[in-house]
Amino acid sequence: MKIVSLLPSATEIVCALGLTEALVGVTHECDHPPEVRGKPVLTASRIHGQGLSSAEIEHAVSARLGGHQSLYTLDEGLLRALQPDLVLTQELCAVCAVSYTEVQQAARLLDVAPRVVSLEPTTLEEVLDNITLVGQLTGREHVAAAVVTGLRTRLAAVEARLPATLRRPRVWVCEWLDPPYSAGHWVSAQIERAGGREVFQRVGLPSTQVRPEEIVRAAPEVIILAPCGFHVEAVAEEAARTRFFEGWHDLLAVRAGAVWAVDASSYYSRPGPRLVDGVELMAGILHPETFGTPSPAAARRILP
Repeated sequence: MKIVSLLPSATEIVCALGLTEALVGVTHECDHPPEVRGKPVLTASRIHGQGLSSAEIEHAVSARLGGHQSLYTLDEGLLRALQPDLVLTQELCAVCAVSYTEVQQAARLLDVAPRVVSLEPTTLEEVLDNITLVGQLTGREHVAAAVVTGLRTRLAAVEARLPATLRRPRVWVCEWLDPPYSAGHWVSAQIERAGGREVFQRVGLPSTQVRPEEIVRAAPEVIILAPCGFHVEAVAEEAARTRFFEGWHDLLAVRAGAVWAVDASSYYSRPGPRLVDGVELMAGILHPETFGTPSPAAARRILP
């Protein structure tokens, strides 16, 4: 079987099932596991990688989507040359990947039309279900079952270590810095599993822009800066150059020095196996006395 993954999360799932060799094409954002680097790349971004600030990226994205223009290019010639049997893509987010319609249209031009499957998880449970689904599509059901069991065991281990008298801090996960967005989908469940309470509770719902006064009213005790697609170093750099909204410095979390930059791309943005790593990482941020302080390579405190 020849597999093309048009999602970094799907790439991680395929590799977790032991199918790295079957993976013949990936996206420009697929960087994990390291073995996928060097695979043929089928996509490119029209925006990212141009050194733009959060506000500039937001403006560029809004302008392109408002004009019904794609944010990504798909190398249809390379897709034809690869002749995959299975293409994994998504319809969930126009900002995250090549559009499903564009992939379908390109797939019709192949000599033998591949199976095009859209992965659409919106919750942590659905992410685990997607691993099972990819296992079924690739004849790796038993491997997928073992992977899911291992992930569930790790989640249960985190919850088992949380004290019965635990006080859950109020947490805001900022999925975009300027303008501020609140994270949605599976992130609230990640915070809950790690012993916190996400203040906006957008379980299974898309991320959304939030007004400064809403953030002030939510009174977060911990703020997690996790802009979609950013690794921790880039998050820290972006936070340093962002002019946050009026009232930012009065927030309890900011005054307490409880603002963290995290590797969002690895542990929160991509609906794949490493979301469980994200739960473990978050447990260290929220309850270091129990789980230990996380590595600076994955999370670092941002000073006011």
